[in-house]
Amino acid sequence: MSSKIARYYPLIPVYAAYLILFLIGRNVTGMWQLMAMLVFYCAIGQAFNIFLGMTGYVDFGYVAFMGIGTYGMALSISHLYQIEGLGMWVILIGAVLAILMSGALSVAVGAVALRLRGAYFAIATIGVNEGFRFLIEGAKIWGGSEGIIFSGQFTHIFGRKTASLISTTWADIFVILVACLGAFVTLRFMLGKIGYALMALREDEDAAKVMGINVTKYKIIAFITSASLVGLVAAFAWGLKLTYLFPDEIFDISYTVECIIIVLLGGAGTLLGPVAGALIYGLSKYWLTIILPGFQLLIFAPIIIVIVVAFPEGVVGVLKRRVRGTVLEKFIV
Repeated sequence: MSSKIARYYPLIPVYAAYLILFLIGRNVTGMWQLMAMLVFYCAIGQAFNIFLGMTGYVDFGYVAFMGIGTYGMALSISHLYQIEGLGMWVILIGAVLAILMSGALSVAVGAVALRLRGAYFAIATIGVNEGFRFLIEGAKIWGGSEGIIFSGQFTHIFGRKTASLISTTWADIFVILVACLGAFVTLRFMLGKIGYALMALREDEDAAKVMGINVTKYKIIAFITSASLVGLVAAFAWGLKLTYLFPDEIFDISYTVECIIIVLLGGAGTLLGPVAGALIYGLSKYWLTIILPGFQLLIFAPIIIVIVVAFPEGVVGVLKRRVRGTVLEKFIV
C-alpha cells in the first residue's frame, strides 16, 4: 500500500503550489487577479503538456479547443436560463458541453492531422483555429461574428450577488480544480501503459510501431484528453468569468504560443514543468508590463530564447538531474 501511495508523491509539490497561489490570492490584498492569471497559465500548461510533452507533437491550432469549450458554457447558460430551479446545474451542463464539444473537435482534427508527423503535423494544425473561427463567423453559427453575450441570462439564473461571486471567485476556483485534475491525469498517464507508449513514440515512432505499439491510438487518446481539459479550463476562465465571447478574441493564436512557451520553459513531459513554466512566464510578463509598458515583448522574447537555449530540458529537467539520488527525487517528476 505504501509503495502505491509513494507513486503519487510527485503530486505534492504541484498541489502545494496551487494551494500557495490560492492562499496568497485570498489573503493578500490586490493579488487575486494575478494569482488567477498564474493558475490559468498552469492549467492550460498542464493540459497542453499531456499532448506536446508526451508525444513531442506541436499543435498550433490548440486555441480552437479553448474557444469551443467557451462556447459550450455560453450555449448552456444562454439557452437554459429560462428553466426554473436549474441553478448550478447549468454550470455543470456547460462544463459537460465544453468537454464534449472540444473532444469532438479534437477527434475531427486528429483523425486527419495525426496521420502526419513533425513539421507536417504542425503546418496542418496552423489554420485550424482561424478556419474554425471563419466558419463560425461566415455561417453565422452561434451568433457568428456578433458572438454571445449572456451576462443578463447569467444574472437571471443566479441573481446579481451570486452571479458576481461566481464570476469573480468561483470561476477561478474551478480553474484551480481543473488544474489539479490535469496534474492527476498526467501522472496517471505517466505511471501507466499509456505513458510508456507515448514515451516510446516520442523517442522513436517507427521503433514503437515495430514493437507493436498502436501509436495512432495513443496519440488520439492524448490529443482528446488534452483538448477536453483545456476546453474545460476555458469554459470556466473565459465563459464564467467574462459572461460573453467574441470569436476574434477566443480564437487568438497567441494563447497557443503561450502554451508552447510554458511547456518548453518548465520542461516538456514532466509533471511539475507546466507549473514552473507558468510561474516564470506569468510573473515575467506581469512585471515587465508594469516596469516597461510597451516594451515588454521586446525584452521578454530574448529572455525566453536564452532560457530555452540554456535549459533545453526545461527548468524541471535541470532540477531532476540535480536532485537525482536524493530524498527529493521521488517528488520531482
